[in-house]
Amino acid sequence: MNQVKHNGEYYGMYTDAGNAAVNSIVQGAISNDLAWLEVYQCLVNLADNPEFAEATDTMVRELVYDAVGCTGDFYV
Repeated sequence: MNQVKHNGEYYGMYTDAGNAAVNSIVQGAISNDLAWLEVYQCLVNLADNPEFAEATDTMVRELVYDAVGCTGDFYV
């Protein structure tokens, strides 16, 4: 798999635009102290766009979970 990075951040998305979109979610989640369920819902919303359908793939979710610093239940 080609690892596309955006400003050094890689979240398992297939494109720079995908990694940038997920990075925006990560930065917003950190800034607003969002819980994992809220972050996950942002990924679900992003994945509704066919261009970013992989936003709910396990690899993406795991990388986002770690980047945000979540500690609760991963499987929501």
